[in-house]
Amino acid sequence: MLGPVILAASRSDRMRRLISAAPVTKQVVDRFIPGETVTDIVPIVEDLTAKGLELTMDVVGEDITTPEQAAAARDAYLELIGRLKELELGERVEMSVKLSMFGQALEGGHELALANVRPVVEAAAAIGTTVTLDAEDHTTLDSMFAIHEELRKDFPQTGCVIQAYLFRTEADARRLADAGSRVRLVKGAYKEPAEVAYQQKHEIDKAYVRILRTLMEGEGYPMIGSHDPRLISIAQELAHQAGRKLDEYEFQMLYGIRGDEHLRLAAEGHRMRVYTAYGTDWYGYFMRRLAEKPANLRFFLRSMVSKG
Repeated sequence: MLGPVILAASRSDRMRRLISAAPVTKQVVDRFIPGETVTDIVPIVEDLTAKGLELTMDVVGEDITTPEQAAAARDAYLELIGRLKELELGERVEMSVKLSMFGQALEGGHELALANVRPVVEAAAAIGTTVTLDAEDHTTLDSMFAIHEELRKDFPQTGCVIQAYLFRTEADARRLADAGSRVRLVKGAYKEPAEVAYQQKHEIDKAYVRILRTLMEGEGYPMIGSHDPRLISIAQELAHQAGRKLDEYEFQMLYGIRGDEHLRLAAEGHRMRVYTAYGTDWYGYFMRRLAEKPANLRFFLRSMVSKG
């Protein structure tokens, strides 16, 4: 019940000011966003990769209002790729990007976002890694998928994200599975109307399993974005039924959530990738983490009460 309320708050400037000003907020945010700069995040990357984990890195920020900000977002990713090259970790760490951060919502935004993301994809390929295009609200997806298709002409390993709660996703999954691309499946973390998305958890879970089966039986590389123990078990069974080897799919979970499970799956031989965000514009990302899982919200509220 609280999920839609929290997602609405993620777009509220007033709530942003209130939550940002709370003394306990930084302590809780650090659980999910462990740094603001590349320098902050390097020890995290080294630690996780040393434990046998892989990463996908997200420079947080979505509310871009000028082409200059979009160019700065591009440059932030290029800086990250430069540091990964120095660390020789390109094959262990990929990037996740939101096209809104690259100017997608501005005038001429589709072309601007493509122009800004292409050098990031090129630089990633040069150090042996790739980029995944994150899914945002349903109004942005046609543009995202078109950019994904364009980038894959030269960089076929470019990935994308699909969201189980959207009615359109089963058709998107069939198309992407046939194309052989890298696809991360998540439940979805934006406030979407009933006209385009399932609203009940059980409906979303059933859609997730149907879509995951399509991906596992297809020709692409499925990436299971979930912390749900039941869905993780189902994913393992579907992979077995499809005859997939352990390196032909992977699990992805957020930094700060179920860290022991990250290590368990890696120890069993699974590819386990940790979605690790950093940066100063953390608010929207943080609020969606609270909305996704009641335990995250309880953790935040308990921290506020204990510090009150």
